[in-house]
Amino acid sequence: MENGNKLRLLYIYQYLLRHSDAEHPVSTPELLKYLKDEYNMDVHRTTLPNDFAMMDQAGIHFKVIKSRQNKYYYDDRPFDVPELKLLIDAVSSSKFITEKKSKELIGKLVSLTSDYNAEKLRRHITVDGRIKSENDKAISILDSLNEAIDRSCKVSFQYADYNNRKRKELRHDGEYYIVSPYALIWDGDFYYMIGYCDNREHMRHFRLDRIFRVPNVLTDEKAVLAPKDFNLAKYIQKTFRMYGGDKTVHVELLCETFIMNAIVDHFGKKVPTEEIDDKHFKATVTVSPSPTFYRWVFGWNGAMKILGPESVKNEYKQMIMNSLDAFT
Repeated sequence: MENGNKLRLLYIYQYLLRHSDAEHPVSTPELLKYLKDEYNMDVHRTTLPNDFAMMDQAGIHFKVIKSRQNKYYYDDRPFDVPELKLLIDAVSSSKFITEKKSKELIGKLVSLTSDYNAEKLRRHITVDGRIKSENDKAISILDSLNEAIDRSCKVSFQYADYNNRKRKELRHDGEYYIVSPYALIWDGDFYYMIGYCDNREHMRHFRLDRIFRVPNVLTDEKAVLAPKDFNLAKYIQKTFRMYGGDKTVHVELLCETFIMNAIVDHFGKKVPTEEIDDKHFKATVTVSPSPTFYRWVFGWNGAMKILGPESVKNEYKQMIMNSLDAFT
């Protein structure tokens, strides 16, 4: 086959990939006109069926609507429009991904469908103005940590917080954390790395967008093996929304019935519950008592009450009192 004929197959593939779908098949005359106008190729209509048969043998499958003038469209895309919309929504709403990177990723996702469907998707995309991470190294940080986990190596990095001028400030005067990473998880809009921290000699979790620079993978230092009693699923469940401390306790909550959805959403269907009456139930949850947990309880405006233990009740009361003191 001459080079011109080989190129013709590529031109047909590229054109149908961009300009056809089930709702927009391309007719034989349209394809012939395209080849003539764009590449000055004079192709007879009887040649096209052979071209499509050859591409089919190569694993490139087109649908054919047989008629007097056959119509063709590409129907072998990895994602359909609803799936792409789901992925685009996840990228655009993610706080972990910067606004610039979100737009780049969305552009790549949109390119996976036809121009017609791409236009439909673009009409529903909004990224500007959303609260997004400003850490433009986030993807590289994620890749570096994945490499360390795959190679069972330690990583070294600095961690940053915002100060009262909204500027990033290195935690503990720029101390480098040495961590054996075990897993990366997505929780409540952010990515976290869970691992054993040499500096603190226990399990810790770190938000990826707060890692100051791309971690250094210590290829000559093997990761510390996870403790035998370490259970990743339980660690995630116990560390409430990933903002808690290291100590976990069983907390009894008295809740109004409508809160059951939130209890199941946060702690799963296996959380122990007990019906009290038609309007109330008791739930026993395992959490790290923290301001985030107490804010969550307070947000139910009295429909959720802490029954015990007494130490957690007292800490919650003290937090409320401290808030009230701010008004005096």
